[in-house]
Amino acid sequence: MVALIVLAVVVAPQFKLLDRILIVAFGAFVAWVLHMLARCRVVADEGGITVVNAFRTRTLEWPEVLDVSMSQGEPWPTLDLADGTSISAMGINGTEKALAARQLTELRTLLRTRGEAPDPH
Repeated sequence: MVALIVLAVVVAPQFKLLDRILIVAFGAFVAWVLHMLARCRVVADEGGITVVNAFRTRTLEWPEVLDVSMSQGEPWPTLDLADGTSISAMGINGTEKALAARQLTELRTLLRTRGEAPDPH
């Protein structure tokens, strides 16, 4: 951010004040978008799963989550919910294949052990 402010101050004289302000504003916007993408994560604890995506955070209790799936080539897994909807979990990055596979295995294990008990009927 400091570099953008310095750039806006020292750029060629043909840049007017509005141009300089827009350089800083564009840099701030890019920094904000990158921050929102970097905050993505999936946190599992005793109470359930918290899915922090770029622009939305959802906290789900274990019985609310039926399954987690990620087909080959998908950028992140999908959580299938008991209400019939699904949400993406951007905190597990599919491009990191070995790490994503390990995280999916851990999440599925937690889902089996802490999820809703199977219906006895």
